[in-house]
Amino acid sequence: MKYENIIEGIFLERRNRFVAEVLVEGKPATSHVKNTGRCKELLVEGATLYLEDHRQRMGTRKLPFSVIGVIKENARPGEEREGLPPGGLLVNMDSMAPNVIVEEGLRQGTIRLPGFTAEGMTIQRERTYGRSRLDFYLEEGERRAYLEVKGVTLEEGGISMFPDAPTERGVKHVEELMAARRDGFDAYVIFVLQMEGIREFRPNDRMHLQFGEALRQGEAAGVIPLAYDCRVTRNSLHICGRVPVNTHKML
Repeated sequence: MKYENIIEGIFLERRNRFVAEVLVEGKPATSHVKNTGRCKELLVEGATLYLEDHRQRMGTRKLPFSVIGVIKENARPGEEREGLPPGGLLVNMDSMAPNVIVEEGLRQGTIRLPGFTAEGMTIQRERTYGRSRLDFYLEEGERRAYLEVKGVTLEEGGISMFPDAPTERGVKHVEELMAARRDGFDAYVIFVLQMEGIREFRPNDRMHLQFGEALRQGEAAGVIPLAYDCRVTRNSLHICGRVPVNTHKML
């Protein structure tokens, strides 16, 4: 996926879950934060931001900018990547983006699931199952599947983890996927790691053990966890490659 009208800014402080104070073109401004997670390791004072600039097409928008990405400094000691400070890691922070690029990946064949083809599958967004609205429903021939997508921005030492805050909603989604599996559907949780070059994905048991336990129970019941990292630029985000998932309990 592509973004338009991207400019640089500097993070000053987060006013609340949805609003941040930023510095744009040397002047203080207010920006929408397109991620309601804590993101405390990313949104630190002085961090370089990439902002979507809405000033020429405000319409009904209340704020002139939206935070799309952030450079996490010192994430990769000794590594240099083009366009980033030494050791820097560019992280996409748009919580709406993972669903967009998963659909893109399914249609283009970047994400392949057993029994489904990019040419032959039917894809539906936000299909209700049980007490939840799951992100995707897939159908091809006799094969049917439910998919739930989780965006991931938390990284430590080349390992990505989810969640960065307790998520009862995430637990409920895994439980619904287990029910779907018992009813004969294929079931997947796809973790979209909104950064590149990650070695491994793990459930963040330290933050929310209940989610980790639900994911392990789901995996034992046939719910398949998958993780993909992303190629991130200042104005684009695309699925990059499959990343190993390690669901072993870690505290």
